[in-house]
Amino acid sequence: MQRARIIVHGLVQGVFYRAFTKKNAEELGLKGFVRNMPDGSVEIIAEGEEKSINSLVTRLRQGPSSASVQKVDVNKEEATNEFSGFEIRR
Repeated sequence: MQRARIIVHGLVQGVFYRAFTKKNAEELGLKGFVRNMPDGSVEIIAEGEEKSINSLVTRLRQGPSSASVQKVDVNKEEATNEFSGFEIRR
């Protein structure tokens, strides 16, 4: 199990990016959360298999069609197993 803190920069708020992230994370069996940040970026904490996290990052680089992703920062850590599912936080 692995944990990743992912920050997505660009036009990623107000374009269904969080819903897109939740749907894809759940499809990949990941747990954690996604939330908008005050600076206009989106933060994702995802825990699961490394292969699934890597697949999520690939999908996040594309984003939904209405988004314009400029940059994706990924920091990997050890999983804490604190999540029971994947949620959208406000």
